[in-house]
Amino acid sequence: MAPFLSKRDLSFQLFEVLNTAALPERPRFSEHSREVYEDILNLAYTVADRHFAPHAREADLNEPHVVDGKVRLVPGVAQALAAFRDAGFFSAHHDEELGGLQLPWVVMQAVQAHFQAANVGTSGYAFLTIGNANLQRVFASPEQQQRYMLPLLEGRWLGTMALSEPHAGSGLADITTTAAPRGDGTYSITGTKMWISGGEHELSENIVHLVLARIQGAPAGVKGISLFLVPRYRVQDDGSPGECNHVVLAGLNHKMGYRGTTNTLLNFGEGGETIGELVGEPGRGLAQMFYMMNEARIGVGMGAVMLGYAGYLASLEYARERLQGRPASQKDPLSPPVPIIRHADVRRLLLRQKAFVEGGLALGLYASSLVDDLQTGPEDGREDVHLLLDLLTPLVKSWPSKYSQEALSDAIQVMGGAGYTRDFPVEMYYRDNRLNPIHEGTEGIQGNDLLGRKITQAGGRGLQVLLSRIQADLRASEDLDGLDEIRAALATAVNQSTQALQALLSQAGQIGPDLYLANANSALEMLGHTVIGWMWLRQAAAAARALPTARGDDADFYRGKLHAARFFATHELPRVRAHADLLASVDRTTTDMQEAWF
Repeated sequence: MAPFLSKRDLSFQLFEVLNTAALPERPRFSEHSREVYEDILNLAYTVADRHFAPHAREADLNEPHVVDGKVRLVPGVAQALAAFRDAGFFSAHHDEELGGLQLPWVVMQAVQAHFQAANVGTSGYAFLTIGNANLQRVFASPEQQQRYMLPLLEGRWLGTMALSEPHAGSGLADITTTAAPRGDGTYSITGTKMWISGGEHELSENIVHLVLARIQGAPAGVKGISLFLVPRYRVQDDGSPGECNHVVLAGLNHKMGYRGTTNTLLNFGEGGETIGELVGEPGRGLAQMFYMMNEARIGVGMGAVMLGYAGYLASLEYARERLQGRPASQKDPLSPPVPIIRHADVRRLLLRQKAFVEGGLALGLYASSLVDDLQTGPEDGREDVHLLLDLLTPLVKSWPSKYSQEALSDAIQVMGGAGYTRDFPVEMYYRDNRLNPIHEGTEGIQGNDLLGRKITQAGGRGLQVLLSRIQADLRASEDLDGLDEIRAALATAVNQSTQALQALLSQAGQIGPDLYLANANSALEMLGHTVIGWMWLRQAAAAARALPTARGDDADFYRGKLHAARFFATHELPRVRAHADLLASVDRTTTDMQEAWF
């Protein structure tokens, strides 16, 4: 079985590119060290390898199903989550007083990357539970945290986010689930939620749903949406699960991928009263939920990266072992066939995968490090960090989701007929990842968010921060050998992107919002590729600094980094110009197309 993750690359990203080893200089992490982080990452690899990876295919082939009114899953799911719980990963990033280790968020994301790569379906339960608890830590009352959050941190209960409805997927302004005051501070919840991952199972003592609903009499639109804590079983005075709260499974959705994660249609208030507790103030539900959503968007991008990475490693192993064909220069038909990795087009496909997944991993971890900077970094720089993180979030979610899919397509191509059989895992990874460009906000939503909000937020300050950081890295790499081509390609992409955005923004008042956003996808592609080019410059610079004293496998590793950076610079960054030209021209092709012409 091919490895699902490169421990060497993860170490490089954390300690040579991001300098995560310096985080213990901050008071919150003062008890930590690089050795502590490495031990935790090694534990994550062991748990992922022993408990998550072995049942990934079994869970894919044996979807969740209902038996005697209960959802059944393959046994390995519960066993894996128990191992995750026993390792303390549900609470690892929280305060010590809550049972946590106060791990930096970037290390926590690296931990979760192991489980996403090994088994993305089973990791989904932990992913949602951690996000649910994080939201409660910020917005729930101390009493609610005691009642609902602590069991999540202990891994005894699991959590969900219940946003979408059958008629309102991404259009949350149109939700109709209602909350009627009961006179005692609680609410009676009535309605239906759709596409709820982890919504029903027997994996935990209880399930805590974060539910968006409208309090009776609330205004239409997003201003009328509030957030509620709704348990599967009502919580008794001693904190144990009690009677049924009438959150009823109406059906299971059967997906092309992520099959190990139950995906449900839930009815609230069926057969009895569903009782929920308001989180924070009325009408603040969407803003509160976006705290979890933005965290989830980074997590989705990381999950996409790790699926692509696992596919890359599987196809790389296959290409080294599969004997077929001969080099064009070898004319003797009796000469032995060579491993297919010797063929130029296979190397192209492998290089493209490497460039996409290692670039995407760098971006996901960089964004995660910004979360740490926002929470524990110098206070006078936090506003800029916040704006930069806001700007990057749609890119972190959407770019890896799309380009890991291309990487997985390339992995299948490398493996030929074997690639789309169930004898190898890449066809499963391909199906799993196809969900990622859709959930937690489609590519269209991310493009509109980037161009319609994040680019203009705070007078464009977030974009200024991004450009200043890229320019600083361009300057810092000037004296390093072998980076001229990479640096020049990135500088060109930055100029093209900046000029295109300036041209579009200068016309925004005249063309109106519909035309302004018509080519938001080009903005997403243009800026996404530019930022990944920046991530590759950062990796190339770290490799160039280390290479002169490196030997053996380390030297090959750094040369591989430099070559992949050159590949992205020469094969991928030129694509930025086409998107920049289209964006600057305010092209009307999509808006002028009439419905009747399709």
